[in-house]
Amino acid sequence: MLLEVNDLYKTFGGVVATNHVSIAVEAGEVHAVIGPNGAGKTTLVSQLTGELRPDGGSVRLDGRSITRMPTFRRARLGVARSFQITSVVNNLSVMENVLLAVQAHAGHNFRFWRPALECRDLVEAAHASLERVGLDDRAQRPAADLSHGEHRQLEIAMATATEPRLLLLDEPMAGMGREETVRMVEILNTIRGGPGILLIEHDMDAVFALADRISVLVNGAVIACDTPDAIRGNAQVQAAYLGEG
Repeated sequence: MLLEVNDLYKTFGGVVATNHVSIAVEAGEVHAVIGPNGAGKTTLVSQLTGELRPDGGSVRLDGRSITRMPTFRRARLGVARSFQITSVVNNLSVMENVLLAVQAHAGHNFRFWRPALECRDLVEAAHASLERVGLDDRAQRPAADLSHGEHRQLEIAMATATEPRLLLLDEPMAGMGREETVRMVEILNTIRGGPGILLIEHDMDAVFALADRISVLVNGAVIACDTPDAIRGNAQVQAAYLGEG
């Protein structure tokens, strides 16, 4: 098993954010986590990346405990994350944004652009990541010129450029129109089968198009974990989330 989350528990004051959460992600699997606002989804991801320390429970990557490991060490082991709010550096070019990720993964010093731009291996790796998300023809444009959807595509390029073993996607379709969402689903389908993917997403069409398994988080607790078809027909999930509105 690539990722094993066992009995993860986190509180903020008297509020239970993750309530004894257990989730597993297999290598190459797309495992979606859904739930209403305030269910604890982003808090869960932040504990997986090491940005938040759990009050109890454990997180294991390929059988190795990373529960108390700092974020940078998890990244070196192959954990990559995209955020609800894009982390693209707008005053850099599209290519330079991806080079930041490629250089960090390769152990190069990213403060010096000229050596990086002259390093064929780094540039080829960056181009490959951009081509994967359909942005190779925009490589030299300022990132600020990209649309919202293209920013999200660039963030996926930056995350996959690190050759992650586990990719944590926190609402990659947030703020997108239907056409942009369809494009993002296509992009994520092209990388499935590579890194294990834990997908946090509100767009149910996207979730059902992508996920191999779905965990449903309500009030910090997992109330169901099953295949998309089983989750769609689960009466408890319908009452707690899918039947909302």
